Amino acid sequence: MAISNPSSSAETPLLEEEGIKGCLDYNGRPVNRTKCGGWTSASFIIGVEIAERFAYCGIESNLVTYLTGPLGQSTATAAENVNAWSGTAMLLPLLGAFVADSFLGGYRTIIAASLIYILGLGLLTLSAALPSVDSSGCEKADTSILCSSPLLQEIILFFSLYLVAFGQGGHKPCVQAFGADQFDTQDPDECKAKSSFFNWWYFGLCSGTLAAFSVLNYIQDNLSWVLGFGIPCIMMVVGLVVFLCGSTSYRYNVKGDEKSPFVRIGRALILAVRNWRTSAAEEEAHGTLPSESSKQFKFLNKALLAPDGSKEHGKVCSIGEVEEAKAVLRLVPIWATSLVYAVVQAQSSTFFTKQGATMDRSITTGFKIPAASLQSFISFTVVISIPIYDRVFVPLARAWTGKPAGITMLQRIGTGMFLSAILMVIAALVEMQRLKTALEYGLVDKPNAMVPMSVWWLVPQYVLLGLSEMLTMVGLQEFFYDQVPNGLRNIGLALYLSIFGVGSFLSSFLISAIENATGRNGGESWFPNNLNRAHLDYFYWLLAALSSAELTLYLYFAKAYIYNKASRPMQS
Repeated sequence: MAISNPSSSAETPLLEEEGIKGCLDYNGRPVNRTKCGGWTSASFIIGVEIAERFAYCGIESNLVTYLTGPLGQSTATAAENVNAWSGTAMLLPLLGAFVADSFLGGYRTIIAASLIYILGLGLLTLSAALPSVDSSGCEKADTSILCSSPLLQEIILFFSLYLVAFGQGGHKPCVQAFGADQFDTQDPDECKAKSSFFNWWYFGLCSGTLAAFSVLNYIQDNLSWVLGFGIPCIMMVVGLVVFLCGSTSYRYNVKGDEKSPFVRIGRALILAVRNWRTSAAEEEAHGTLPSESSKQFKFLNKALLAPDGSKEHGKVCSIGEVEEAKAVLRLVPIWATSLVYAVVQAQSSTFFTKQGATMDRSITTGFKIPAASLQSFISFTVVISIPIYDRVFVPLARAWTGKPAGITMLQRIGTGMFLSAILMVIAALVEMQRLKTALEYGLVDKPNAMVPMSVWWLVPQYVLLGLSEMLTMVGLQEFFYDQVPNGLRNIGLALYLSIFGVGSFLSSFLISAIENATGRNGGESWFPNNLNRAHLDYFYWLLAALSSAELTLYLYFAKAYIYNKASRPMQS
């Protein structure tokens, strides 16, 4: 899609009046807000997210079962591999956002990333079609070629998984930023709609996730892994087609002649470091400290003055460039104090799933709930709670506080973090009860036996996880989109995703460190393959304590945070 620079003389006064600064339509003309963007365009983009989440969660939610089953990996190794892969998938959006903001733009990046995504899912399906380590064909074969296939299968599997991670890295931040860009924050009605967009975006996301948990996990566990991996590939093709169908209705951001935001912010940081010996008194004497400059991160004001005291153009930063750098630095404490929350989130697709697999999952005679499908309670909770939050709570809170979103983004995030700490306490108590039941029935040394305890005991922790997601994850999305400079919206959402990438790596590191520490000298680690001898309850108590400490730090930094008013004209 090519956007030409329209001639201003060729446009009518009506379009000039209704046009949105910095945006063009598909034909390269100023945007008429009544014909382009808004909820019509956002609906196409939410549809794309439904397809992408169906594909990604259909793989990620049950991957630990595939690794411990057909590939024969240990529980701890599989959990570490899942966390490493999901962590990488959540960090690569930083690269994808950089490419979008600096080179291709969001629209082209989404198309390129989708093609990579589809290729990765196709290869993943191929890897599942190869003979597995536990297949009878390999065990009975007389040829070394067939029995060497598990190694080839594992190579193709991880290559395809990380190809999917690269695809998501370009897809995830750009699609959401592109969707939010369909609303103009300078218009009062569209400003409210943009805040609502993040709620409904997450509603669509969880709808796709719920479908994956309900359908794909059953297919993978009971029918075929090939089919279970092939359907997500087909859904990504459908998602790309839906995205292209909406092309003529989108608003496209147009970059001006100014330098890349990465260059501007990097230059401000470099100049501030170079001028660190310049005293504040000297800066004030030269009149370089503007009254409108924020009081936070005063050391960056040194970028406004050259070491020799001159203010020659090109040698010093502008006030705007310094303020952009400050806006990004303000995000760091919030980012850092959200990491433990991300570690808690990582447990739903690893230990929560393995925990449920040991329990009574029978619904009727001959039918059991797939353990990974228990994650559907997370998505179901989000799908139910978001309409209530958006249509009931927000209007009531808006009337009370006068804020477009009802409460501030940071208040919403903090509430979800509190619920996250509570759910880990509940998870620890439930696991203690499961271990007690296994002991009472003499099942401690029978890892394959079903513990006579209903899997419904796990539902409260999944429901609380869903409520915390609805509050914290949606709040973080809006916060990191809203509080970055205009040219860094894709990067802002990539920073949000990187929280969960780093959180997954931290989870993997914790598991590895705890396993090594508790299993040394012949001792029994917290994470043996026999979960009836494991101590997941200890791990959950540890996460509950870390969550409480994190919440305390978060509240401190959130109270001191100064909102970027320029990006929220309606925020009071």
